[in-house]
Amino acid sequence: MKRKRTKTHLVGLRVTEEQRAVLSKLQSESNLSKTDILLRGLEIISEYYSLGLDRDPLSYELRNLEKEAMRHTEALKQIRKREESIREMVQELRNVDEIIDKYQCDKSALIQILLEIQDKKHWLPKHALMWISERLKVPMIQILHIASFYKAFSLEPRGEHLVRVCLGTACHVRGGQRVLEVAERVLGIKAGETTHDLKFTLESVNCLGCCALGPVIVVDDEYHGKVAPSKAGDILASYTR
Repeated sequence: MKRKRTKTHLVGLRVTEEQRAVLSKLQSESNLSKTDILLRGLEIISEYYSLGLDRDPLSYELRNLEKEAMRHTEALKQIRKREESIREMVQELRNVDEIIDKYQCDKSALIQILLEIQDKKHWLPKHALMWISERLKVPMIQILHIASFYKAFSLEPRGEHLVRVCLGTACHVRGGQRVLEVAERVLGIKAGETTHDLKFTLESVNCLGCCALGPVIVVDDEYHGKVAPSKAGDILASYTR
């Protein structure tokens, strides 16, 4: 007796007996061929994946909402930073106004006005100089010339404490360079730089006029003479307390 072979493939797909039974039932109810039913099923599956319906719709929407919320939060942070910067600038200009009014808006007192601002801010912000120019009716180029000519002024942010290490001949031969290297290591900056927290600005100078005390460190207006490299860190640490 010849055994009847059971077809296990349909339009290139391997199907089980259970799947074949389901196809037979669908065929009898829909009057479609098994091949048409399979092809229609594949079309539906393709649409399902292309629309992203394989993902949890609620989770998908929540993720989108979370991303949108994060984007708006970041934008809000930037807006608040700008608002804070504007408030700080307005307050700074009010302080500049007080200094200008103190000198009765006299343009001949320009250097004194700049010195007071330098003393309070430790540098001369551009917006402050523009405001002085407007109030005193002095050309901006003239103010910039004065601010860049005198070493007492700085057009870049400087630290709360100005640290100067002498590298003149007398200080150099007594270890001034090593003192500077210790200061650079302790503060984490090089000579001519300012710490990120605007606490210290470090400078090297050729002479401080006190050669007999070398090596010398001057912090603000306080002189420290005969400084051993091993003690330089202790001196700077005393200004961080």
